[in-house]
Amino acid sequence: MNPEPMNPLPPYMQWAKTRPAARFDLANSNVLACSIEDLEGAPDRLTLSGRNDEGYVPLIEAIARRYGVAPANVATAQGTSGANFQVFATLLGPDDEVLLERPGYDPLAGAARLLRARVTRFDRPRESGYPLDPDRVRAATTARTRLIVVTNAHNPTGSRAGLAELEEIGRLAESAGAHVLADEVYLDAGGGTITPAAHLGDVFISTSSLTKSYGLAALRCGWTLSSVALAERIRRTRDVIDGTGPIVTEQLATLAFAQLDRLHERAMSLLSVNSTLARQFLNTRTDLDWFDPGISTVLFPRVRGVEDIGRFAERLLAERETAVVPGGFFDAPAHFRLGLGGTTESLRGGLERLGTALDERGW
Repeated sequence: MNPEPMNPLPPYMQWAKTRPAARFDLANSNVLACSIEDLEGAPDRLTLSGRNDEGYVPLIEAIARRYGVAPANVATAQGTSGANFQVFATLLGPDDEVLLERPGYDPLAGAARLLRARVTRFDRPRESGYPLDPDRVRAATTARTRLIVVTNAHNPTGSRAGLAELEEIGRLAESAGAHVLADEVYLDAGGGTITPAAHLGDVFISTSSLTKSYGLAALRCGWTLSSVALAERIRRTRDVIDGTGPIVTEQLATLAFAQLDRLHERAMSLLSVNSTLARQFLNTRTDLDWFDPGISTVLFPRVRGVEDIGRFAERLLAERETAVVPGGFFDAPAHFRLGLGGTTESLRGGLERLGTALDERGW
């Protein structure tokens, strides 16, 4: 649990932006992108002016209605990454400590290091299905801890945290004078009731966006849900980051919220089919060990008997035009992240090529 060296660069994002294009792209974790036709009435909303000084008011009200909070609890951002960075910049100073899960999403650590905070890890163990274990969080907490960060659903495994575990971690944070940031960008991509962690008390902050679960990454519509006092602090932090969001995309995001139930059905229909297809494939592979989170945008198989699949992922892309994310970007190099949000045709073709490459074992 020693703090990690300060390196502000998130290597995953550099890889994601610069890797070659793939015919069968199983590395993306978004739901298939919507077209402009999927947003009914969109051409009528394309204007280049409007008031959005503290966020576009109709959008803030739409987010608040959707997630059962007051508009004063909402602060908007450029995607979930922007929302997370605004929270980090609001709460962390040099040498403050942030606790991050392992395996975990690399840019979260990068944001903390950029602010010269200290990064300490707690494990979500594979053997028991990647649970969020309050005892492991407790063991990692110190007097310097100011922020405990969890992803729910977990990136990269899709595992979902239970209410009792979140509440216990909230009590730990409160006793330590810290907050809990729940990155919930994958939360909507699943069944059951969607209840943001921010409902559990003022110690919690929820961040999310329209990106992963709705196929609307191009809008860059993100937000935080928090206490009224903290939301105001986050807005003031945004003043020195990017000021405010683009009015055009905020108007389109407001339109999307009016149709979000339909867009959610679109996503769930696709993910249901693709999750079944991936499950059928993985159940035939004795060389893969994997956790089944149910319907999810991502899975995180481990290749048995291999320490690092990085070279395999390179050859899979170069020789079979199929992309997966090497698990080394999540501190789990024997794994790879498999995205399920693309077309079923692409997933089927990619799984066929993945299976053939695994069978060859010439790597």
